[in-house]
Amino acid sequence: MILLVGLGNPGSEYAETRHNVGFMAVDEIVHRYSFGAFKSKFKGEYAEGVIGDEKAMILKPTTYMNLSGEAVRAICQFYKIPTEKVIVFHDDMDLPIGKVKVKTGGGSGGHNGIKSIDSHIGNEYMRVRIGVDKPATREQVVDWVLSKFAPDSRKVLDETLQKIAQELPVLLTKDAGVFMNKIK
Repeated sequence: MILLVGLGNPGSEYAETRHNVGFMAVDEIVHRYSFGAFKSKFKGEYAEGVIGDEKAMILKPTTYMNLSGEAVRAICQFYKIPTEKVIVFHDDMDLPIGKVKVKTGGGSGGHNGIKSIDSHIGNEYMRVRIGVDKPATREQVVDWVLSKFAPDSRKVLDETLQKIAQELPVLLTKDAGVFMNKIK
């Protein structure tokens, strides 16, 4: 079994913001692969399904971004999912909209959701970093990640999220390079 985690903040006021790109990605996966309905447990919303031959769980933590690791740890412990079977989808300001990078391990890049997960399960999980552009100044970061996309940027993002869901079986084979090439 694999665990696919989308990072974001709960509540309608955050629903379409840059920081919620992880939620948007897993919602697209749930839709594409006809997962069951979301249920509440493990400090989050989770759904079960199958991608190819792989049983999968989707998790959207409802702890707010900075405490995402609590929800990830809870579901991993309950289902005995090892860290290397976890894939986290999250926003990345260092990438332009429409760009996707995948890596396993490493630092958090200053992302508080990733810091939280690292502190609860370690850092040897796969991360799918989804570009949301960056603000003009460092002082604008909080407002930027909590802002919504302009219509042209949202169109590019939607196309990217569809490609991520479509090509997800390639990523599940652990071939991140081929996956990233197919997303371009």
